[in-house]
Amino acid sequence: MSQTAPSQRLYSLDALRGFDMFWIMGGEEIFKSLARITGSPFMQTLADQFEHPLWNGFHFYDLIFPLFLFISGVATPYSVGREREKGTTRQKLLLRVIRRGLTLVVLGLIYNNGLKLHPLADIRFGSVLGRIGLAYMFANIIYLYTERRGQIIWFVSLLVGYWVLLMLTSAPGFHPGDLTLQGNFASFVDRTIIPGHLYVGYTAPNGKWVGLHDPEGLMSTIPAIGTGLLGILAGQLLKNSPISPSAKSGRLAIAGVIAVALGLVWNTVFPINKNLWTSSFVLNVGGISLLLLAAFYYIIDVRGYKKWAFFFSVIGMNSILIYLSGHFIDWEYMTKGFFTWLGQLIGDPWNDLAMVFAYLAVKWVFLYILYRKKIFLRV
Repeated sequence: MSQTAPSQRLYSLDALRGFDMFWIMGGEEIFKSLARITGSPFMQTLADQFEHPLWNGFHFYDLIFPLFLFISGVATPYSVGREREKGTTRQKLLLRVIRRGLTLVVLGLIYNNGLKLHPLADIRFGSVLGRIGLAYMFANIIYLYTERRGQIIWFVSLLVGYWVLLMLTSAPGFHPGDLTLQGNFASFVDRTIIPGHLYVGYTAPNGKWVGLHDPEGLMSTIPAIGTGLLGILAGQLLKNSPISPSAKSGRLAIAGVIAVALGLVWNTVFPINKNLWTSSFVLNVGGISLLLLAAFYYIIDVRGYKKWAFFFSVIGMNSILIYLSGHFIDWEYMTKGFFTWLGQLIGDPWNDLAMVFAYLAVKWVFLYILYRKKIFLRV
């Protein structure tokens, strides 16, 4: 995603982005490996937090995706906003935002389907990068053409509107307000409109895939725009507010607590559900994202403790590249090539954990080399 401007760079934002991507690039395997090795119920509980719930509910792993989108929003006042302050026209910035959004959609298609031709029925169009691209694009368009008050109105309207829409509608044959996999209106619209292969479904007796739902479908992109807007609102507070940096951290933390509380209350009538990106889910993960941003900003940018965050910053400055890299680099093969001896030296059962750290080390060193050479994949 677009990075913050060097002249006003939030070091905490790079670190938070890297912290987020650390779990995607293999960090979750630390807890899964410890659960396998120890057989501890406590470690298994932690490991379970790195699996998505089947439908309703919330695990830590559900935070990774929306946190990245939130961070992209936080960067907007430092990138798009800075260009606007320099005198760049709205039209030029609009075209740039659209280009970035659609580029991410294309990269998402490549991530899902590779660089080869498939029959239309086998192509999955919904993707994590596509969701980020579309939500980022529309959130930035709102940012370009509205002031802060208008952005807040859009944020509230998107969440309330999505809730009302799903409460008043359903798939044919189901009661209004049905939020089950087959009965909810969002999934029905997606399986009616989106061509190709939906992520969730079943194989029919004739061997064909019957799609029921896609967690990165079109309908659930509507509230995801709200996730991007929440990040933009947080970014404007950090960049434009005249209050002290410490006070900014405090306001972010207070807003985070309020958002989580509202999300939990809303959960009683509109369940927290990543698959549908429900409005309660937006507030819950948005609140946690605000709390993490407050903590990282206070520790790194306010108090100046930056050295510990360098590990994460190296990851964060090439986040899209490391996300895509698994399709072009066989990381497991490289890890075994460099560190099979280490696993043999340590022996069972702890060699499993050692190889997880070796896998992460290989990826991080690759990113560090790119960092030193100032090679960054920017969209």
